[in-house]
Amino acid sequence: MPDIGIIGAGVAGLHLGLLLRRQGLPVTVYSDRTPAQVATGRLPATVAHHAPTLRREEALGVGFWPVGEYGYTCHHHYVGGPRPLSFRGDFTSPSRAVDHRLVLPALTEVFQERGGELRVGQVGADNVEKLAARHDLLVVAAGRGPLAALFPRLDGPGSATAPRRRLCAGLYHGVAPAEPKGVTLSLAPGRGVLIEIPLYSRDGHVTALLFECVPGGGADALCDIDHRADPAAFRRAVLDELAAHHPTVSARIAPGEFGLTGPLDLVRTAIVPTVRADWAELPGGRYALSLGDAHTVVDPIVGQGANVASYGAEVVAEAVLEDPVLDELFCRRVARRRGEVVMGAARWSELMLQPPGHVRELLGAMSELRGAADEFTDNFGHPDRQWRVVATPERTHAFLARHGAAR
Repeated sequence: MPDIGIIGAGVAGLHLGLLLRRQGLPVTVYSDRTPAQVATGRLPATVAHHAPTLRREEALGVGFWPVGEYGYTCHHHYVGGPRPLSFRGDFTSPSRAVDHRLVLPALTEVFQERGGELRVGQVGADNVEKLAARHDLLVVAAGRGPLAALFPRLDGPGSATAPRRRLCAGLYHGVAPAEPKGVTLSLAPGRGVLIEIPLYSRDGHVTALLFECVPGGGADALCDIDHRADPAAFRRAVLDELAAHHPTVSARIAPGEFGLTGPLDLVRTAIVPTVRADWAELPGGRYALSLGDAHTVVDPIVGQGANVASYGAEVVAEAVLEDPVLDELFCRRVARRRGEVVMGAARWSELMLQPPGHVRELLGAMSELRGAADEFTDNFGHPDRQWRVVATPERTHAFLARHGAAR
């Protein structure tokens, strides 16, 4: 019976730990923070779990937030410009957004209740040899820190050398949900994208606003205002940006109630999209697999990070159960199985940061083709399918023709 060590207690590490414990395998998760520190810390990100991830959580017995109360059913699209577009696409099964400061401690508690071991402390490169000797396979699911350097960065699609956007994400009171309840994707050409998400947090049902700001485009001023020193100035700047460039969201704001839910509920950052090698050989001949952010870091523009991390965890768990010989051949099989979905997410995310002409054409056509808008929306849970739609102009035109568009 193989013994698995997992470095990182995010969605990737905890889903893998729970999947392996379901089969009775010995698993240790290494985390740099306690569950209490996660629960009381700063907002890590604004994350939605799509239907395939929710089904995985239900099967694991950790679907603690039923979609009937906590989920949403559609995407509302707004494309600004001289001739604005507004349209909706529906999911076949709902998605859900819950603050990961609630999700991750809950998953950790269940992991421990089911016999998984949690060790809290910093794990550095100098610990790798010792951990490799302790476990039959080491899975690195923490994308920050020196351990990610075990896996060389790969040039090519999905990898960049600098951030493409500056991000300003926060949780807010005072925004009425869209009807029907759903995410709003609002595009302001030249400035960036606003992603509005109905999210459940420790303050109850709130609204997440994620501004994907083009550097130098004007919206990135939101990333520079000191919201602690001058909260009123930050609030005014957010309201002004919404009113000027994201009118479908601005129309649902109650100005007297609008504001951040708390000082720890705002994060400003910039992400360098990165794809790393799938595995590394460790001292002593054992192997480490990269998973989640240690394997692929994607910009959150299409909300794929946690979902492909969960998918990758399922692939690894299934491979361990099928073949307990955890050698290079095992690592190659994992890489092959997860590649289409994970790389589909990475390439699709990269494409949407600078959408080429055929993607802009797709957005325009979906405003008139409800079937195309629904399928495009449902594909947020299936990035491999979405990549097959947007990868080339020929594929996009074939997709639109299938939904009745004239050539």
